Amino acid sequence: MRRFLIIDDSPLIRKVAHLVLERMRFTVDEAESAQDGLAACRKAMPDYILLDWHLPGMSAFEFLHHLKGLGASSKPYVIYCTTENDPLDLSKAMHAGCEDVMLKPFTRADLEAKLNALSAAA
Repeated sequence: MRRFLIIDDSPLIRKVAHLVLERMRFTVDEAESAQDGLAACRKAMPDYILLDWHLPGMSAFEFLHHLKGLGASSKPYVIYCTTENDPLDLSKAMHAGCEDVMLKPFTRADLEAKLNALSAAA
């Protein structure tokens, strides 16, 4: 079963994404901080990560740097999740290691469409 990790400090975002992903038959884990997200990755590397860009304690850039440093045999597909549609910010995220973008607020249909498109491309 495909594993998905949601890293977001918003309980509402985590709950909505969790419900959608479970309906899509993902095994879902949640983390409310980048530190918790790294701990989850050390325990079991997910196939996908929905990564909030504005996290307390450690930036998403730092998280991505540490994620690369874990030296896992497989790299998760990281989706940058943000409220801002700033091209410079999006470019920085992609350069740092994110493969895709999900703008907040998102709906169930938005998340399902994004993941269905990823599945179709694989």
